[in-house]
This record gives sequence, C-alpha cells and structure tokens, in this order.
Amino acid sequence: MFMRYEGRAWEERFLPRLTSKQIREMDKEKALVILPVGAVEQHGPHLPVMTDTLIAEATLTQALDKADRDAGLWLLPPVSYGKSNEHIGMPGTISLSAATLQGVIMDIARSLVASGFHKLLLFNTHGGNTDLLNVVAREIRIETGMTVFSLSPSTLADVSDLISAEELEYGIHGGDYETSIVKAVKPGWVKDEWAVKDIPDMSDYRFLTIEGKIRFAWRTPDISESGVCGDATLASEEKGRIIQERVTDCLAQAFTELCSFSVSDVRDKKAQV
Repeated sequence: MFMRYEGRAWEERFLPRLTSKQIREMDKEKALVILPVGAVEQHGPHLPVMTDTLIAEATLTQALDKADRDAGLWLLPPVSYGKSNEHIGMPGTISLSAATLQGVIMDIARSLVASGFHKLLLFNTHGGNTDLLNVVAREIRIETGMTVFSLSPSTLADVSDLISAEELEYGIHGGDYETSIVKAVKPGWVKDEWAVKDIPDMSDYRFLTIEGKIRFAWRTPDISESGVCGDATLASEEKGRIIQERVTDCLAQAFTELCSFSVSDVRDKKAQV
C-alpha cells in the first residue's frame, strides 16, 4: 500500500526536504526535476476525486525506489489540480483554467532555472492535461532553454494481456485500468459496491474515436451518464499490482535515459554520420 512521504523517494529524492544550501551546492548538470501534474475531479461513483494525483504519487514512489541510486532525480510536490473543465458541474471536481495551469507550470520552471536546474519532466496522470502540457513544455524550452520532457506513465507498458481491447480503446476514465491501480495502492479508497460499466457507443463510426484518430470535442456528460468511461467492474487489486510493476520498471529505466539526454546531441550526432 502507498504511504505518502515514506520510502526512498521521499527521504532521498524529495527536493523540498533539502535546505537552500544543499540545493545550491548540488551537481545540477544532469539533474532531472520531476513535477507530477494530476487532477482533483470526479471519477465515477466508486473512485476518489484524487485518483489522478494519487496514481502519480504512488507510481513515482515505486519507480524512484527502483531507479539508479546515482541518478540525479529530484521529486517536487505535485500540482494536484489540473485542467478538468470537462468534468465541471460533477461533484468534487476542482479545475484550473488552461491559462492558470500554464501559468503555474511556467512559474515553477522559471524558479527552477533561477536555482540552476536544466532539466524538467512534466509527469502527467490526467488525460485532460496532455495537450496543454505538450504546449507548455515547448514554451518553457523556448523561454528558458531548459530541456523539458512530458510523459503519461500509462503509455509506457504493454497491458494488453490484462486489459481488454475494448477497455484499452474506451476505458479512459475510472474504468478497469485506473480502478485496478487504486485498488492496488490505496484499496480502502475504492467503493467496490458502486463500480459500474459505462462505455461510449462508437460502433457506428470508422474514423471517429474518443481519443486518437479523429477526435471530437466532448464534455463528460456527453459520453457518460455515470462519469465513468470504461468497465470498473473488471478491476482487481492483483491486476493493479502487475500494471504498476510494469510501468515502474519502464520508468526506472527511462529516468536514466532522460538524465543523460542532451537536446544538442540529436543534431550533433546526425551531423557526424
């Protein structure tokens, strides 16, 4: 079970627990600062509204425990609120506007640059943030010169043997995948008796999809009565543990690659060929 502020990630890699003197004197040449960006929003009748931020914290706790001890990985407190206006009006949803979220992340990046850091990872666990964070990452790069990465951990590991094809396509919110993870990391926060199956019907369309291919703009009430997009009744704690093991294994390896990466190498290596 995930316990906040416990474990190696929080004792050895949590940047705010250091003093100003320690931060000033650390080697920042390859240091990677990780900013989790989640959400506080409805996740159907059965999951906590903190689901996305909880998953971010639990995933990073486990991944950083597996990471190379010598890697300069530094975790920031999460930006717990995201761009969740697709859920506005559904109880428990607290949303930032796109402009506000962009402003907050830009200010954090500027502050990190002022402290001497060169690399930032935007670690996103809410689908509604994805497009905006890709834009913000480039804006930070242009304004500050930082090397900026953005990723959603759900894209890293193959779970097709655990999650059905229908669920992988349409289970984008509060379905089997997310419910299984929460059951694994914080089982007491899941109300099993209220889990539902609520899958949008896109069977008549060849090109249109909820996400990917050709998208259409939607609010959650447009595609779901319950607030869930997926089948939460399929979820299990064991499935969640396997998903988290696979994702965090990938992340631990990815962190090493991000720490050693330099944007200039992409062009320089090509010129040497």
